[in-house]
Amino acid sequence: MMPRFIRPVRLRHALLGCAALAGMTGALLAQESLLPPGFDKPVAQPAKAPQAKPKPAAAKPAAPVAASAAKPAAAPAAVASPVIQPLPLDDNADVSASAAGPADPLDSIDPATLDALIAKAQPKYDIPPSAQRSLARVGVIDQVDGGFPATSTHYLNGAFVQELLGRMRGPMVSRWGHILVRRALASRMDTPVGMNGADWAALRAGLLLRMGEADAARAMVQSVDSGFFTPGLEDAAMNAFLATADPVGLCPITALTAAGRQGANWDLTRAICSGFTGDGPPAMAQLDRLLRRGGPDKIDILLAQKLAGATSATRRAVNIEWKDVDQLTPWRTGLAFAVGIEPPQSLREQAWADYAVMAVRAPMLPLPSRCAAADVAAGRGILSSAAMVDLYSQLAEINAQDGADQDKTWGPLADQLRTAYTAPEASDRLAAIKTLWGNADDPDRAYSRLVLTAYAAARMVPSPDLAGDAGGLIASMLTAGLDANAARWSGVVAVGSEPWGLIALSAPAKATAIGNDALDTFQSGDESSGALRSQFLLAGLMGLGRIDGNTANAFAGKLKVDMNRQTRWTRAIDDAAESNNPALVALLAGFGMQAQSWDKMTAVHLYHMVSALRRVGLDGEARMIAAEAVARV
Repeated sequence: MMPRFIRPVRLRHALLGCAALAGMTGALLAQESLLPPGFDKPVAQPAKAPQAKPKPAAAKPAAPVAASAAKPAAAPAAVASPVIQPLPLDDNADVSASAAGPADPLDSIDPATLDALIAKAQPKYDIPPSAQRSLARVGVIDQVDGGFPATSTHYLNGAFVQELLGRMRGPMVSRWGHILVRRALASRMDTPVGMNGADWAALRAGLLLRMGEADAARAMVQSVDSGFFTPGLEDAAMNAFLATADPVGLCPITALTAAGRQGANWDLTRAICSGFTGDGPPAMAQLDRLLRRGGPDKIDILLAQKLAGATSATRRAVNIEWKDVDQLTPWRTGLAFAVGIEPPQSLREQAWADYAVMAVRAPMLPLPSRCAAADVAAGRGILSSAAMVDLYSQLAEINAQDGADQDKTWGPLADQLRTAYTAPEASDRLAAIKTLWGNADDPDRAYSRLVLTAYAAARMVPSPDLAGDAGGLIASMLTAGLDANAARWSGVVAVGSEPWGLIALSAPAKATAIGNDALDTFQSGDESSGALRSQFLLAGLMGLGRIDGNTANAFAGKLKVDMNRQTRWTRAIDDAAESNNPALVALLAGFGMQAQSWDKMTAVHLYHMVSALRRVGLDGEARMIAAEAVARV
């Protein structure tokens, strides 16, 4: 296994030393010994007095022993002195050069050869070949864990998939559509034909980032070994690690495939990694040089210095000034979170939607700031109902502590959520739920609050006294997929009302036949522009197969909508459903849901979308999307 990081200076010295040894081989062999004269001879030992031997009976008396042998002379004391053996010179070396000092045998080596050796010795991977993952199948969620079948993309054309995902901007009109597409993108699936596996991961990670799914995008990036990264995946990794406030996660990449990447962000990343790994020049010196050179904006370098300074020996304090900053970028937001700083409110408001999807999952931010961001993230599908309840519960727990300063905006809402779940009286729970809903001035926030109260609404017992609030309660339950709880209200709501329409679309099974009278009643109470809610109800019922053809045609004539109209997109999603490819149907459905609001959608698109999802086995998603369309118009 090769080391993850190799210092270029040490590498050059190692290569120079190898070259020097190769050049000196002949000289070393010609020399008898490298030790100073006399060091290669054994040290003389003092003579010892001979021991007396037993005399034989017939032997003559032994001759007297010499005094010098009987009493050895004292050995001279050894004096320790350092001995430096000079490098041997070549036989043809200039004598004058030897007088000035030993010649450097490395001077004769071609510098280009050294550079080639250094480039060849750079690490190409940080995982041994036996443990490397294949690029033939890339992703995060296996089919056994809820992902789509791995072979869904096996025969797809890479150019088609790249065009499809590349043209998806990110935010979708449907919360349930967002959840569906996220699952499809995160699934572990085969690499399409003609596409590199790393680029297949980069394509999906980029779309997940545009959707605000930073954690899923980071997991997708990390599903590929660092040594296999392509420039596209390196860019996706840069954005994913910044969105999760972890720029240090880029260090293995900058040491391998991205070692030569140019650009301000890569220069800053390398400097940050130097501070964390101790590789190369000191991080602060690199950042100071970038600041003097005037490359990136000053705020970007200051944020990098503050992060690098946390690990450097100098512990330099860096003051962050935002007064000259006119906009937030992913780099500024990610590094600000990494050092525990919340950008100024004016900059946050300017890029609120893009900022909120990053802030909602940043644990270093204050809880009130994350609760405000949750009003965007939950409506989009980034946060679940359980995640929102956990967030508010943390805030309520902190507010309950002695001496805690209760937030005036979000503290009371956290208390209301507790009441919505735990109040003994149903009327008190309903009042708390409606307080959390607020008004409809901000549709996105209003829908996010429906997500927040989904499980509290499911605890409400169906009663004719609550029929007037049934629409909101049912819509709230369906944001969390609580279709069985919503169906319990079918005996309470009036036929032809809006809550009746929600149950007709979302119920796990078709309850009763849908007749003309019920549809006419629904249309008469429809206050949406152009009777769009009635059109969505018809499209959903047709796509789910819960209305007969004659009734559907008659109601479509009244609404003046042609469900048989075909477009290039409708033909594509119908063909995907015909080939029984759920992953492709999910991606095409997401492509068709790109809009700012539901009034930009058409009933024809909704019909083909719901029908295709049902045909490939995604009945639950089809029902939830159809009901959401009716609830949000």
